[in-house]
Amino acid sequence: MTPNGALIFATLIVAGVTLAGRITGILLLLALCTVFAAVEIRTRWLAAFAWPVAVVAPLAAFMTIVWVGVVGRSPDEIAAGLPGTRAAALWHVAIISSRLFVVALVIRAVVLGFGHITPLDFISRLKVPLTLKKLIVLTLSWIDTILHAVDRSRTALITAGVIAPRLSLRNAANGWILVQTVWLSVITIAIGRARDKWPAENTLSRLDRSLDAPARGLTLRDGAWITAAVIAGGLAVLA
Repeated sequence: MTPNGALIFATLIVAGVTLAGRITGILLLLALCTVFAAVEIRTRWLAAFAWPVAVVAPLAAFMTIVWVGVVGRSPDEIAAGLPGTRAAALWHVAIISSRLFVVALVIRAVVLGFGHITPLDFISRLKVPLTLKKLIVLTLSWIDTILHAVDRSRTALITAGVIAPRLSLRNAANGWILVQTVWLSVITIAIGRARDKWPAENTLSRLDRSLDAPARGLTLRDGAWITAAVIAGGLAVLA
C-alpha cells in the first residue's frame, strides 16, 4: 500500500466513525480496521491495539466517573430536560470511547504499516505540493524540541524549588509557571533555529532535494481499501 492510499483510507475511516449515528456503524468500521491491520501489518497486527487501549482507557475511566458517577445523565437527556439514567450515561461514554478507539487504531495501524521506512521517506512519497511536504517535516521536527523544552523547564523549576519532582500541592499551585516556562523555552528555541541553525545548515534547500521525489500513484491495493472504507463509512452513517 502506498502512503497516499493509507492516508486516504485513514481519512475516510475517521470521517465515517465521526458521522456514524449508532454503535453498529462504529463496530463495522472497527471490524474493517482490524482486517486492515491484520493484512497490512501481518504478524504485528495485535500490537496495533496496545496504543489505542493505552490512550482511550484512561479517558473512558474519567468520563465514566464524571457522567455515570457524578452527573448520572447523558448530555442528550440534559439537553432535553429529562431526569435521565446512569445506564444512558454509560452508553454515551461507550459511544464516545468507541469512536476514539477506532480513530486511534487506524492511525496506529498506518504508522506500523510503514514502520520499515523513515518519516522523511513517507512524506516524500506523498502526492502533495513540495511546500506542504516541507511544512509537515518542519512541524514534526518540533516534537523533540517540545519534549526537550519540557524536560529542561521542569529540571530548572525543580532546582529552583518552584515545583516538586513528585505529586505535591506546590505543583497544583505553580503548575501554570511550568506551562509558561515551557512555552517561553519553545519560542526561544524556535527563534534560534529559524534565525541561525536552519540558515547555517541550509536546511530548507536540503529538504527541497530530499522531498522533491516523484510520488507514486494509487495502486489496485489502495483502491480496494479505499473502496472498502467508502462502503463501510456509508453503511456506518446510514445505520
